[in-house]
Amino acid sequence: MSSPNVSVTRRATFAAGHILCHDEWSDEKNREIFGACATDHGHNYVIEVTVGGPLDGDTGMIVNLKQVDAVLRREFIDSVDHRHLNRDVDFMRGVMPTAENVAMVAFQRLEQHMKPARLLKVRIVETENNSAEVTAS
Repeated sequence: MSSPNVSVTRRATFAAGHILCHDEWSDEKNREIFGACATDHGHNYVIEVTVGGPLDGDTGMIVNLKQVDAVLRREFIDSVDHRHLNRDVDFMRGVMPTAENVAMVAFQRLEQHMKPARLLKVRIVETENNSAEVTAS
């Protein structure tokens, strides 16, 4: 009999500015593609990090959520909170800071640091209407 898959999710917030535009495109084309996001603006983001793995028999946990929170803050939030994603964040340079790409970069930065758990999903909520998820393959 196989054991069930167990996961746990940690939620955190950060505020950051960004602009969605291609320098080589005209203002008109950037507005056509990116709408209001083609000018500097910011969001109060929510990031949700889901990890999975076997339960520890002594603690009943996959991983201590304090560890997940510490990794999330050290490897991602401390670098992006109250920053401009296009200009101030080294690991975002050259990356169009869409919710999808922010989620992808966060996943890549966090994945190796979640052991003994396995990073399963990163979800970025940009607005109450928009979110993006990256899941482990």
